[in-house]
Amino acid sequence: MSWSHYPKAQRLPYNGGDLCLNPELNIYLRESEFPELKNYIGDDLIVTDGTSLLGADDKAALAAIMNALQFLISHPEIRHGEVKVGFVPDEEQGLRGAKAFDVSEFGADFGYTLDCCGIGEFVYENWNAGDAEIIFTGQSAHPMSAKGKLKNSLLMAHKFISMLPGGEAPEYTEGREGYYWVKQLQGNSARTVLKLDIRDFSEEGYHARKTFVRQLAESACALWGEGSVICQLSDRYANVFNSLQGEGHYPIDIALRAYQRCGITPTPVAMRGGYDGAVLSQKGLPCPNIFTGAHNFHSIYEYLPVRSLRAASDVVIAIIQETFNGFTTGNRES
Repeated sequence: MSWSHYPKAQRLPYNGGDLCLNPELNIYLRESEFPELKNYIGDDLIVTDGTSLLGADDKAALAAIMNALQFLISHPEIRHGEVKVGFVPDEEQGLRGAKAFDVSEFGADFGYTLDCCGIGEFVYENWNAGDAEIIFTGQSAHPMSAKGKLKNSLLMAHKFISMLPGGEAPEYTEGREGYYWVKQLQGNSARTVLKLDIRDFSEEGYHARKTFVRQLAESACALWGEGSVICQLSDRYANVFNSLQGEGHYPIDIALRAYQRCGITPTPVAMRGGYDGAVLSQKGLPCPNIFTGAHNFHSIYEYLPVRSLRAASDVVIAIIQETFNGFTTGNRES
């Protein structure tokens, strides 16, 4: 289909420097802000006109997968085993599609998701993630006679937040550093609800963070009175690394060989977030993640190098070939 059918998307050659997305609105993709652009000089970039999102997260994955399938169908001489493809919605809404996905009905031994980031990146490690909802119950009173009666739940919540470890928030951390994210605060003097995200790469660190929040809530409740603080903790997803050890490691080995087969240097990345494969792996479908090639997700400056998108599709094909070769040569890891 011609790009002309999508008036807000455009394919532009990139020759270095700043790339004009929209001359009328003076919108530029600037090299000073996005220095990784230098890696794509001489390539074509798929971008928007700066007035909408590109949506490569995760349309790029759909394109890479469908191109790989089309290639295999048009080249029947390439031998391969059974290939199954699944699409799940609502990854950005708490991985709801993956959580509803029936792994046993799908019937695959292992899989790969395509999501995120530049060419060569490979994910088989991400957060252990949990949610905390803390409810503060105060006592409302008219300010004219509030002395000794008013117990302001908003101020209780603020005091609770102030007791979280300083510096352990998303804006202060990177790499494998975990955090507490004060995500939502809503209420009034009588009742306030605080929502926190809890993140850590290690299981030990994750459980320690949950324990800290629970104990802090218990201490606050003891200070402010019975029933004044209720803490509800829940798990969202686990580190996919936990599911890709021992017998579950072979999808990683296959993918690394596929990268090498395509002449791509694999760059393992510890993802500071979640992805569908983490949930699918927990459900018994070992599932690392392959790059799509896109950058600046969820932004008007999102861009997708065409060569990177083709490379993602090539890796999918190579994985299918490597899996078949492993089976036919008797390698257990395939």
